[in-house]
This record gives sequence, structure tokens and C-alpha cells, in this order.
Amino acid sequence: MNRALYSDSIETFCRTSREEILGKIAARYSFSLEQSQRDAWLQEINILQPILQHIPGTIHFEFSIPRLGKYIDVVLVTTSVIFVLEFKIGEKHFQPQAIDQVWDYALDLKNFHETSHEASIAPILIATEANERNTPELTWPENDRILPPVKATPNSLPVIMDKILNSLSHRTIDTHAWENGRYAPTPTIIEAAMALYRGHSVHEISRSDACAINLSRTSQSISDVIQYSKEHSRKSICFVTGVPGAGKTLVGLNVATQHQERSQDVYSVFLSGNGPLVSVLREALSRDKVAKCKADGQRISKKEAASEVQMFIQNVHHFRDECLIDSNSPPIEHVAIFDEAQRAWNLEQTSNFMRQKKKRAGFIQSEPEYLISCLDRHDTWATIICLVGGGQEINTGEAGIREWFESLERSFPTWDIYISPHLTGSEFAVHDLLSRGFTPERVHYRDELHLSVSMRSFRSEHVSKFVGELLDLERDSALETFKQIRTRYPVMLTRDITKAKNWLKSRARGSERYGIMVSSEAQRLKPYAIDVRSKIDPVHWFLDGKDDVRSSYYLEDVGTEFQVQGLELDWACVTWDGDFRYTPLGWEHWSFCGDRWKHIKSASRKIYQKNAYRVLLTRARQGMVIVVPEGDSTDPTRIPSFYNDTYEYLAGLGLKTF
Repeated sequence: MNRALYSDSIETFCRTSREEILGKIAARYSFSLEQSQRDAWLQEINILQPILQHIPGTIHFEFSIPRLGKYIDVVLVTTSVIFVLEFKIGEKHFQPQAIDQVWDYALDLKNFHETSHEASIAPILIATEANERNTPELTWPENDRILPPVKATPNSLPVIMDKILNSLSHRTIDTHAWENGRYAPTPTIIEAAMALYRGHSVHEISRSDACAINLSRTSQSISDVIQYSKEHSRKSICFVTGVPGAGKTLVGLNVATQHQERSQDVYSVFLSGNGPLVSVLREALSRDKVAKCKADGQRISKKEAASEVQMFIQNVHHFRDECLIDSNSPPIEHVAIFDEAQRAWNLEQTSNFMRQKKKRAGFIQSEPEYLISCLDRHDTWATIICLVGGGQEINTGEAGIREWFESLERSFPTWDIYISPHLTGSEFAVHDLLSRGFTPERVHYRDELHLSVSMRSFRSEHVSKFVGELLDLERDSALETFKQIRTRYPVMLTRDITKAKNWLKSRARGSERYGIMVSSEAQRLKPYAIDVRSKIDPVHWFLDGKDDVRSSYYLEDVGTEFQVQGLELDWACVTWDGDFRYTPLGWEHWSFCGDRWKHIKSASRKIYQKNAYRVLLTRARQGMVIVVPEGDSTDPTRIPSFYNDTYEYLAGLGLKTF
């Protein structure tokens, strides 16, 4: 697949007129073409043609990276190195954001472009009006052979390129094979939402290797259910299951973006009870829409952009409240996608909320039962898609997936049910219901409704398996699983928070995001300047840059399981307090009340706490460091014995200590 607006051999490029090259680029450009853009391309051509005369290879202008929603100005594929060139026309300075930008491009190729995995990649930032710069010293990292970004001017560029070419030992790149290499990204949920909202397909922004069920197949299976339900006037519910980070939310967003037009009878809405996720995605999409319109020469206010986005992604509780206003009319949507459906409230929690907040006494439906009833108001057809994570309930009153099935058994006998065979696993606790409460004609099994491989960590597909074994105290299995992931997905262990922060900073490149996360019960980390009672704003924490003290980059504010569930970082620090302690007899569960730790006795609260650590330990895409403090023998709330056994248990699993 040709991902560039213009591709040719460097030899042909150098002997073709700039007007002809410009015409070919412009012919494939799908946006409003401003004179400034035409002038920029012409200047880039003028700079490159004289200096590439004797370099064999291929050249690619405006190389598309759907995951980032951007285009690389120029990619040069020579026989020994791939040059990633970012031009800043008229710029006198090398801005930090521009340096991160060209580094991000190089990392994207290295990580997600199949034929770039083994290549040497040299990102170069060219500021056309900057002062002359000395030729830099070049040091190629051995681990992935991406050169740190090099700063250049038009005059210094040829010398720099020659030096880079001469610095390499003989390495051969097949330029034809490179051009036909598969692009298989694993976007963050924020990147995925922006790309889908811009009109990219799930196929463009997701991996499709043989060991993972293609997200396109899962999306297509859901679309088939929607179409069948519409054509045969059926009401149906699909349960999409998967390991943490497998892409369940991505599937839901893909379905929602395919049915955005309110005039369509298959109009859909993406619903989530995860407030931080909704806020972050809405803000990201709004910012992106404003930026895209500005780049296209259009004007749209942030308020206008936000208004459009709010119809696409809604808080499930707002949807519920809207249906309460008119309890007889069906919602406008025939298709509703419920993200993290396992976190819907049970009957007790829903009844208490309705009585206390909505002044509706005697409410006798759980949240799943009520939400199904809203779609059941349609006379003809409706489809509900439930995105389900096993072992992800982290808050009081979250019913788990079982309540959805009990509601279907109890109150909606005509609804068709679509599940994968994996939903019968122990973590979902519905096997007995399926075997006794539903006829075979109602339940339809489809393998593609389960996503078994984590996409969150593109460096390793077994991180969630390792975390599960760690938490389930399956020591031997965890040891073996960690051996499989440790070379590609580092998990470090330390007792020093300062060392952990330095490790994060040393690993992250470009705009790779890092941050500190802790359990919401971790109340005795204040001596390390970590106070869980100081709430973060997830929008600033996940979206703002390195110069904003509210962002995760600053390593001052920390996220808890409630603020980070469903979202992710590239590199994470998980700081472990005395609330969840390893002992030879199993985990101990504690809550800090007043001036002392107290045992947690409630079985459900123990499950929530264990799941909280499951969430925290599965947020990182590329690697993490775990901090287990030393404690302090002079402080009765932080004595070393609260921490030592946990540290020794983790170290015994093979985690590298420092």
C-alpha cells in the first residue's frame, strides 16, 4: 500500500521538474490546498533535489501515519538508513514540540511499520531560517537503532546526511520491500478515537497479525448482528469480551463512528459510566477537530466542536436520566454501545441513587435491567453492545456481567443473545445461568466476539496474563510468563521513588507519556509527596504537555484506578502502599482510617481492591517500574514489615531490582 502522496525513486525525483512533482502531490491531497502549503512543498523540493543527486533509494512526500493522524513531510529510504525529515519552513528555532514530533514519527515507523523494524532510522528536524549549526556527534543506540533527533538547516543538511550514511556499518534495505511493508499500529485509545472520528477505518489503525483476532472481524460481526436485527425486527444484545487492553473500547468506538448520522435508522451512541474516560475522549476529540479545521482553513469554536462530540460519546448516567424524563418514549438511538458494562450498578446501588438523587422511591430495577428496558421501548428493533472486561469491577455497587444476564432471564425473554464461548470463563460467573436459564435458540456463540490478545502493550502480548498470575499468587506460572515478556516489556522493581522517576524519564522518547499511579487506598505515601486525596483532572493529566504542572509528565499528581481505568500510559510507575500486602498465606487487605490501618473484611471490597491493582498494573504500553517503599520503623503506620514481604514476592518473580 502506498501511504504517501508522492513516491518515486530518488533518481527520478531529482530529474523531474518541481512543478510536475508538486502537481502529483496536490492531485492526491484531499484537503483544501492553501498557497502556504504549496509554497512549503516547493521549498522542500528545492532543498532536496540538489543534495540527493548521488544517493540511491526512494523518496516519499507526506507519508501517512493514521495512528497519529498526521503526515511525515518526507521519508527517504536509502540502502542503509531511513531518513525521517520534518521541515519547519520559515522557522528560526528548533522548538521542543517539533523535536518530539520528528522523534514520534521515527518511533512510529520503528514500532509499527513491519519493514522498518530492523532498519536504522535517522530523524532530522530542518528549521529553514535557523542559524548555521555544527555537525553533531552521532551515537546509534544498540537496542533499536533510532538516532536521537538531529537539528539541521538547509545548508548543513547534506553534510549531516553524509555523516549519518558514513557512520553505519553495511546494512541493506530493500527499498521495494520497504514500500510494501505492512503498517500494523496499536494506537492508544485517545489516538484511536481521534483517528476513527476523522474517518479512518479500524483496519487502518489496528494490527492484524495472525496471533490476534482482527478487530475488523469483531466489528463486522457486530455490524452483521445490527443488520440482521433491523431486517428481521429483532432485539439483540452482544457481549464483547477480552483481556485488558485488547481493544474492546476501540471496537465500540468503531461501531459508533460508522453510525454517526442522526437521520439514519441505525444511529448509535457510545455510552460509558467511566467519567474520566468520557471527559478525556471528549476533550481530545474537540481539540483535534478544532486543530483539523484550522489546518484546513476553516473556523470552528471549541464550544461547537464539543457540542458535536458530546452527541457521539455520552456518559451512561446522562443517557439514563434522559430516558427517565419520558419513561414511555424510546431513545432516538436504535444501537447503544455500553463500555465497561461490568461496572453497571446492581439493584441496591441503583435503588439508593434513585431515591437519594432523583427522588424516585421504590425503584426496583438494576442499572442493566433499566438500560435494556430503555432500548426495549422500540416497537421494531434494537441492538445493545456490551463491552466487558473480566475482573475489572473496582467500585462499590458494580454488579459485574452476571446482572445483565439475570435481567435478560428475568425481564426480556424475547431478546437474542450473542456471546463468545470465552464468556463462560470463571471470571465472568455466568456459566450456571447460561446452562439453566436460556434456551439454545436464544444464545448465539461467535468466536470473534472475544479479543484474546492485549493490544495495549505492542511490546508484549502476555502482560495481562502475567499480572493475573501475579495477583492470583500463581508463582510458577508468573515466573514462566515473565520470562517471555521481560526482554520486550521491562518491569523494574525499586524501593526508591526518585530512582523510579528517573527511570521513567530515561525510557520515554518524543511525546511518549509517563506518570505515577497508586491505589485509591494508598494513604500512607504522603511522606513521598504522594497524596491520593488530592484529585487530578484526568483531562490535564492525560492530554496536556510536558510544560504543564497538571500533566502526568510532571510526576507530581498521581492517578488512581478510578481515574486511569480505560486509559493508558506508555511508561508507568506503580507505587505500592501497605493497603494490599503479600503474606505467605495470601494477600491481606487494609484500609487506612483515622490514624491506623484496619482490616478489610468485606469480600466484595477485597475483590475491588485486588481489581484496583489489576487495573494499575495493566495501564502501561511499553514498560513499568513498581515502587515498594522501605517503610519507616519509627512510624507505626509505615513499619517495614508492611512492605518487605510484598517486595520479596515481586523480586522472586524475576523483576529486575535497582
